Amino acid sequence: MTSRVGPRAASTNGNDFKYREKVAPRYQMSASLKSEVRKLNWVHLLIWLLVAAQVTVSHLNLVSRDTVSIPYQWEYPYLLSLIPLLCSSLSLPKNNISYLVISMISAGLFSVAPLIYGGMEMFPVAQQLYRHGKAYRFIFGVSAVTVMYLIMVVAVQVHAWQIYYMKKLLDSWFDATQEKKKK
Repeated sequence: MTSRVGPRAASTNGNDFKYREKVAPRYQMSASLKSEVRKLNWVHLLIWLLVAAQVTVSHLNLVSRDTVSIPYQWEYPYLLSLIPLLCSSLSLPKNNISYLVISMISAGLFSVAPLIYGGMEMFPVAQQLYRHGKAYRFIFGVSAVTVMYLIMVVAVQVHAWQIYYMKKLLDSWFDATQEKKKK
């Protein structure tokens, strides 16, 4: 130990702190999972902003219909996917299990379900584009069904990883609360 007045104690070289300063694995896991969920929340927000921009630009007639087509029906319920994003963001700072559970359930309802419906809604249009090369909706000169399927592929992956990491985070938090209750 170092004293305020004199030199360091002769029995130590300053490396005796390592055995005392270890973070429990569950806290390390929680911190890394929170970091992953935050990253995925930012990507989710970006996807949501793209869909919201298309819906807004289309409904307010800011550009012609030839530049940005009218939205597909699945895009409207997908706008509600902001709810799981907000719930997961609220759950992270104080390890709030109830917000995380709400986020996981609402992610299935407001994020994944509209994407599944959208895949089925746009399939005949994609099939027509593939077979006949005809597209009737465009976004900046590119077939709207192609652009929206690309967004959907990324969104499905983001939401799947979000739900996976939130489940692991929930398990981590739940185990920690169970250990506290046992003591």
